[in-house]
Amino acid sequence: MPKAYAFTRYGGPDTEALVELDRPRPGPGRLLVAVRAAGVNPVDWKIRGGLRRPGETGERDFPSVLGSEVAGVVVETGEGVTGFAVGDEVFGNALTGGYAEYAVLSDRLAAHKPAALSFTDAATLPVAAATAYDGVRQLDLPSGATLVVVGAGGGVGVAAVQIARAFGLRTVGVASEAKKDLVETFGATHVASGPGWTERVREAAPDGVAGLYDLVGGEVFPEAAQLVADRTKLITAAAPPEEAARLGGARVARLRTAAVLRAVADLVVSGDLDPHVTRTYPLERAGEALRHVEDGHARGKIVIEVAA
Repeated sequence: MPKAYAFTRYGGPDTEALVELDRPRPGPGRLLVAVRAAGVNPVDWKIRGGLRRPGETGERDFPSVLGSEVAGVVVETGEGVTGFAVGDEVFGNALTGGYAEYAVLSDRLAAHKPAALSFTDAATLPVAAATAYDGVRQLDLPSGATLVVVGAGGGVGVAAVQIARAFGLRTVGVASEAKKDLVETFGATHVASGPGWTERVREAAPDGVAGLYDLVGGEVFPEAAQLVADRTKLITAAAPPEEAARLGGARVARLRTAAVLRAVADLVVSGDLDPHVTRTYPLERAGEALRHVEDGHARGKIVIEVAA
């Protein structure tokens, strides 16, 4: 039976296990994919802890496979699927969990993988890179404007500063001192996080801040809002919608479309976006991969590679 890495109840790492499950069947509008690579994201362990995505109702069936993004090869298509065929190399959001030998994708949330894009890099794009892309496009800043990315050292932040640069924006990345080299590598002006960070941003952007993309939330978000004169150019992927609205800003509007997946893939192929995969693990060590992200030690994207 196919293997998968799942959690058996809500809780901590002790709920995780490598299990054998029946091969999923694709329903109408669905693709069954033989997984070649799965991205690892903070949202994975948060879901294991009980986080519900917007619109989710009811309880999960356990064991529940971890993982939100995959790249692989189509092995079966469901009724009504058009544009995809068995043998196609694809990537997208996993509906049945991604840390597995097989995963089901929606044909609306999947895209063809360009030949020049590796499975490993493709598996990093549907969550972090797509979120970054949606946010930068939502801000719609003119070329040459200054965008501040708060939390620029994380997966979404690293993608956001690169995508902003590809759109002709100047970026200021707020991150820990330990991630200074990482932020500067991708073309952003680094500003150290911590007490006094807003003043340091003002010094780094003497002509003003045209837009701000918050990826931290908490106490940092209200401080960040003070940097933006036009609050319609204040967005967050971390603070609750009501907090964003109170400050005059908005949550990032996730489009979740194949068009966005194709756009970020094209940026990788063109050299404008480096997925920055720093470590890979086999499926049998998926728990180690998730610990690396959950413990905050990752300095780039972590990917689980599944043998063909």
